[in-house]
Amino acid sequence: MLDNTNLLITAWHDNKLIGIARYLTDFVYITYFADLAVDEDYQRQGIGKQLIKEVKNNTDKACSITLLATPQVVDYYGYIGFNTHP
Repeated sequence: MLDNTNLLITAWHDNKLIGIARYLTDFVYITYFADLAVDEDYQRQGIGKQLIKEVKNNTDKACSITLLATPQVVDYYGYIGFNTHP
């Protein structure tokens, strides 16, 4: 899974991995947002938002981000600026 990901963004606290975002992208037209995870002890601190922001810093500014979210997290992604397309 990680070996074939072409954009992986991580967050660290000292030597501890506390967040990860995994994407598949052509860096110009579209980025498929595959996974986002933040350690439970570090949630609600903006780490997930920053991981998503970093993908925008690492791709063309016109590159769109597309994701499929499970029903349990749809509200979270709407909260951080994604549009819902039922």
